[in-house]
Amino acid sequence: MLAVHCGSAVTFSGSIKPAVYQSSDWAERGFCPQCGSHLFYHLLPADEYILPAGLFEQAFQMHSQIFIEQKPDYYEFANQTPTLTGAEVFAQFAAD
Repeated sequence: MLAVHCGSAVTFSGSIKPAVYQSSDWAERGFCPQCGSHLFYHLLPADEYILPAGLFEQAFQMHSQIFIEQKPDYYEFANQTPTLTGAEVFAQFAAD
């Protein structure tokens, strides 16, 4: 999934509040309680929200790629960015 790191200044509006599931000691996931669509991933220690790129209409610049070993072989992004494997991502956020 392509995702956008949005920092901590994320707000949700509308009549339906996102449902939240704490998926680990350091992260929670938000989703629509009616249809189940994924809305965000929230890193708790950093208070950083990561939202699916498909939620945004405007273009943005990609700065990194994570879980790179899971990328399908049939696509490649034009801009060169730092990459991390899943193990490297988990090591970054794991408790000491």
